[in-house]
Amino acid sequence: MEPSDHEKKLKELEKTVRTLKKKLERSEADREQLENASEVRENILKNVISELEDSQIALRNRGDELEDALKNLKTLQMKLVESEKMSALGIMVAGIAHEINNPVNFIYGNLNYAQQYFQDLLKLIELYQKKYPEPDLVIQKEIENIDLVFLKKDLNKLFQSMTVGAERISEIVKSLRTFSRLDEAEFKSVDIHEGIDSTLVILNNRLKQAGGNIAEIKVSKNYGKLPLIKCYAGQINQVFMNILANAIDSLEELILKTNQTNLGQCMIQQPEIKIQTAVIANNWMEIRIADNGMGMDEKVRTKLFDPFFTTKQVGKGTGLGLAISYQIIIELHGGKLECYSQPEKGAEFVIQIPMR
Repeated sequence: MEPSDHEKKLKELEKTVRTLKKKLERSEADREQLENASEVRENILKNVISELEDSQIALRNRGDELEDALKNLKTLQMKLVESEKMSALGIMVAGIAHEINNPVNFIYGNLNYAQQYFQDLLKLIELYQKKYPEPDLVIQKEIENIDLVFLKKDLNKLFQSMTVGAERISEIVKSLRTFSRLDEAEFKSVDIHEGIDSTLVILNNRLKQAGGNIAEIKVSKNYGKLPLIKCYAGQINQVFMNILANAIDSLEELILKTNQTNLGQCMIQQPEIKIQTAVIANNWMEIRIADNGMGMDEKVRTKLFDPFFTTKQVGKGTGLGLAISYQIIIELHGGKLECYSQPEKGAEFVIQIPMR
């Protein structure tokens, strides 16, 4: 082969190499461009996914907020209803107490005068009997008809009974007024024992009827020496009402269960509510209200103060009584409210309020 042909082929080969090199460079550039484009698309996709996730989280949070707002609105609505019911009860109780108070005072105030007048008349009759020991036959017959001897003996008992009855009505009226607290300032010093006693008067009918054929519910009070406590008296009485009413409900359920299992004829435990008050350490007042009713398990006990939670049948409870009581004691008075209970071993509510 001639040198010129070799050089010619060498040049063609170099040219081909240069061409391939350029094509390789273009391919590498295209590859890098594709990689960059792919990375950009991947970043865009990641950003879109991240934005979608953020939107989903935001929507979920917004949904939770709306659900909480709806729940709070329902709670507030029910609390307002419950508050209105208690306010209406207080107004009704105060009105009844006022209407009863006037005629009772009239009766009670005149009983002493009436008794004195009858005593004067009896003295006059005795004086006549001494001066005229042999009365006319018509008078003698009337004395026998009215049984004057028995009448004189029974008259004092009659007036004593009427006085006791009038005093009892006066005490009930006083308790009704104490419970309603409508004639007092909203926040003031009060006697806690008066509030408990007035609540028991309101519930007295349920205490007597709940026992059925077994026995009425016994209330045992062990009051300690308490100073006057500054509080929202009407709302504290509402707490007593809710807790005591729940205790009666529990005892009624136990009594019903006992009757249904034909144990009514057997010796069973006396249905009882125990109330104890005391001053404890660090100037706190403590009120314990315990019953020997059905009790509850731990699952129920932990939800006891949750709004709308109830174990009662539909129409027999809103599930707000204890939730409102918790709010009154914890939030309004800076106190503590706890419950201790076991199934079939009763329940005990412990209220603690700082003595300001």
